[in-house]
Amino acid sequence: MNITIYDVAREANVSMATVSRVVNGNPNVKPATRKKVLEVIDRLEYRPNAVARGLASKKTTTVGVIIPDISNILYAELARGIDDIATMYKYNIILSNSDQNLNKEMLLLNNMLGKQVDGILFMGGNITDKHIEEFKRSPVPIVLAGTMEQSGVIPSVNIDYRQAAFDAVSSFIEKGHTKIAYAIGPLHNSINQDEKLTGYKEALEKAGLEYREDYVIEGDDTYDSGIETWAKLTELDEKPTAVLAGNDEMALGIMHGAQDQGLSIPNDLEVISSDDTRLTLMVRPQLSSIVQPLYDIGAVAMRLLTKFMNKEKVDENKVILPHRIEFRSTTK
Repeated sequence: MNITIYDVAREANVSMATVSRVVNGNPNVKPATRKKVLEVIDRLEYRPNAVARGLASKKTTTVGVIIPDISNILYAELARGIDDIATMYKYNIILSNSDQNLNKEMLLLNNMLGKQVDGILFMGGNITDKHIEEFKRSPVPIVLAGTMEQSGVIPSVNIDYRQAAFDAVSSFIEKGHTKIAYAIGPLHNSINQDEKLTGYKEALEKAGLEYREDYVIEGDDTYDSGIETWAKLTELDEKPTAVLAGNDEMALGIMHGAQDQGLSIPNDLEVISSDDTRLTLMVRPQLSSIVQPLYDIGAVAMRLLTKFMNKEKVDENKVILPHRIEFRSTTK
C-alpha cells in the first residue's frame, strides 16, 4: 500500500501542512514536532510524491539533459560537471542519448517538456533553424553546453574554438612546420565549420602559408576515421609533417596509422589534439592537446540554467571559458 502524506499526518497527530513543511525543510517547525514527524516518516517508509509536489509548486526540480553520445568520453566528462552542480542545487537529472539525429533530438526535447522538467541542457553538433525555433518555443529555459549557435540567442557555454585552433596551428608554424593538416570533425557542425576551420585558415594566412583543401580531411570524430584520415594524407605527394586533430579519438587513429607505417612521433610527425580527455594520458607517447575544460563547461552550463530557472540576474548569455594547450610527447 502506498503511504501518503495524510497517513503520516494522522500517525504523527499533526496537520498535512506541518508534514509538508518538514519534508521541504521549512524552518518554521518546532524541533520536537520535526523529530516526531521524521520518526513517523522513517517508520512508515514514506516517500514524497515528486510528481504531486511538482504539480502543486509548478516545479519538478528536474532537469533534462540531451547528449549526442553517452559512450563518448567527452560527453561523459561534461555530464559529470552537470551532475555535480545539479546535486548541489538539489535538481534531479533525466539523461537522454540523441545520436545527433535531428528527429530523435526533437522527440527527446518534447518528451522532456512532457515530463514537466524545469529546464533543459542540450549538447549536439549541428544546431539548425528548426532547433532554434523549438528552443525559442520552449516554456522552460534551455542552455547549450559545448555547443554553439551563431546568433547567440540561445544561452551557451563554450571555449573560443577559433582562437584555440589558431593557437595550435601557430605553435606548429613557430617550430618550422609548413605542411600542416587538419583532421576535422563533421563540417555541418558550426563549431567545426565556422570556428575551428576559420582559426586554422587564419593561422596559415598570418604566417603567409597557402591554404590547401587536400590537407583538410573531414572525419566523424571516431578512432576509425582517424585511421582513415591518415591513409588519405599518406596518398598526397607532399605529406604533412604536423596534424591538428578535431578530437582525441581521431588523434589516436592518426598516431596509430602513422606508427603502423614505421613513422616516429614526434620526430617524423607532430600531433596536437583537441578536448584533452583522459585518453591523452593513456596513449604512448602522451598526446599534446588543446585543453577544453570539459567538467567546467558542464558545471557552468548547469549553474547558468539554475539562474534562468530561478529567475536570477544573468549578466552574460554567452559564456566563453579559457583554454590552453598542454604540450606533451607528440610534439617536440
